[in-house]
Amino acid sequence: MSKIRTVCVYCGSGPGTNPRFVEAARAFGKILAENGIRLVYGGGSIGLMGALATSTLDHGGTVTGIIPDFLTIRENALKRVQELIITPDMHERKRLMFEHSDAFVALPGGIGTLEELVEQLTWQQLGRHSKPVLLANVEGFWEPLFALLAHMRATQFIRPSLAVDILKAERVEDILPRLKEAAARALEGTEQMEPEVARRL
Repeated sequence: MSKIRTVCVYCGSGPGTNPRFVEAARAFGKILAENGIRLVYGGGSIGLMGALATSTLDHGGTVTGIIPDFLTIRENALKRVQELIITPDMHERKRLMFEHSDAFVALPGGIGTLEELVEQLTWQQLGRHSKPVLLANVEGFWEPLFALLAHMRATQFIRPSLAVDILKAERVEDILPRLKEAAARALEGTEQMEPEVARRL
């Protein structure tokens, strides 16, 4: 089985309206820590981001926060993390989050969370990476996005030849097993590719 050593989590800098969102963030932080998997996230100390990172740290885990300079005050950068990377802009932040991570998870969040998630899905669809991407569908939060993707496929803007392999987990405890299964499948797929193609992925 392919090893997942780091997981990038996209999530909101606010808590949302449902207490289950914060509960899920804290629970996943605990799971990452207990499994020895480093959290890579947006670097803030508020909202779901703060709940996730604080829980990871409180349970003995390791955290890399990556935050652009202009957000260090607005999102109150979490100084407790073992590694805090401050970038000049959002583009550099996203590039480093990608490079530091073996898989991606989207908890509930706003436009920024959606934008980061969709970029990874786009790169995956175009064959630029084969890292697992999972939506943590806490309290059905991502159902409207799944419906939109189904609509895009039905209207053939997502062509049959372009796979969108989105993992989904309703329960926090299912996230890590599904990421590991997907990573193992991706590894098996690269073994059948030409070496140069597999290297690029």
